[in-house]
Amino acid sequence: MRITRIITWAVAAVIGLVYGAAGTIGQAVMWGLFPVGLIVAIIGTTGLLVAVRSLTADRWAGLATALGVMLITLVLSGRGPGGSIVVPAPADGELSTGLIWTIAVPVVAAVVVAWPHVAASRSRGRSPDTGPLGDHTTSTN
Repeated sequence: MRITRIITWAVAAVIGLVYGAAGTIGQAVMWGLFPVGLIVAIIGTTGLLVAVRSLTADRWAGLATALGVMLITLVLSGRGPGGSIVVPAPADGELSTGLIWTIAVPVVAAVVVAWPHVAASRSRGRSPDTGPLGDHTTSTN
């Protein structure tokens, strides 16, 4: 059982790296003055984190995914070996999509990972005679 959780966390981190790379590169796309790339990147990453957290029912898998996204964002935000920069620093006094992306990822990750477990809160509201779907059926054997 323990090895499957570790493999799940590793796969979640790799998926986070892929989504983080796509979000970091795509966040700069603008449609006029509208930051389409940033909005799509934040929505996509939020959807990924919620999906991983919901499908695995494991906060740690969600955290591994978020750490993958944050790690690749950090790596791609620095100066590359050839001197290229994927996320350029904004001019003094300006706010860039890259800066918003860098701040939004940890905030979204914290909210998704810290969100209460939905199934546990639903099960607390059920009475002992309700079935697994919340219906008042009793089974006869």
